[in-house]
Amino acid sequence: MASKLTIIGFDADDTLWQNEQFFRMTEERFVALLGEHGEAAGISERLLEAEKRNIGVYGFGIKGFVLSMIETAIDITKGQVPAAVIAEILAAGREMAAHPVETLPHVRQTLAALSGDYRLVLITKGDLFDQERKLAQSGLGDFFHAVEIVSDKKPETYGRIFARHGDGAGRAMMVGNSLKSDILPALEAGSWAVHVPHELTWVLEHADEPAEHDRYRRIGDLGGLGEILRQLGPAVR
Repeated sequence: MASKLTIIGFDADDTLWQNEQFFRMTEERFVALLGEHGEAAGISERLLEAEKRNIGVYGFGIKGFVLSMIETAIDITKGQVPAAVIAEILAAGREMAAHPVETLPHVRQTLAALSGDYRLVLITKGDLFDQERKLAQSGLGDFFHAVEIVSDKKPETYGRIFARHGDGAGRAMMVGNSLKSDILPALEAGSWAVHVPHELTWVLEHADEPAEHDRYRRIGDLGGLGEILRQLGPAVR
């Protein structure tokens, strides 16, 4: 089975480039704006609850985060939030969307080494415009056979994508930093899955590690992916 691997999916945010750190920085700025209305931990907790409620409406990404901050500010101030605070929140969102892309270690070298032997597919969730912007700025687009920007990542998502661009989930591998979104549903779909932990992972992406699963692997950074693939056997061209 290992020698039949033909397609590799890669997550984008916090797998190929930095992302969560900008959300954390913006949240700190938001908490400071509302500091006179409560303790920092309490404000962050109420923001997280708003994000949970809003994922199904706004999806993942900067826009939903900004709208959740505005909603939280209205709730915390009992509808008395100053217009200047709303303007500051909107400005923070624009700064997030304009921040230069910072690729993570070994990303470019790894994609370049694998793109000739495997069909590489970028599989990311979030705002379409923002994800397209980051991919364009990263300069990594030419390494990918296809790009899939999805609303969520579930087993059927991976099954559909790996069937469309490859030979099905059984001959595919998913690589990413999120156990909840990148690893567990890919394993459930029947693919291999390689976890590349990031030092910052959004709390809603936390999950238990499937350490005993025979198709699960973990590496410190993308530089270790080549060795995993060598252990599994040669690619099928």
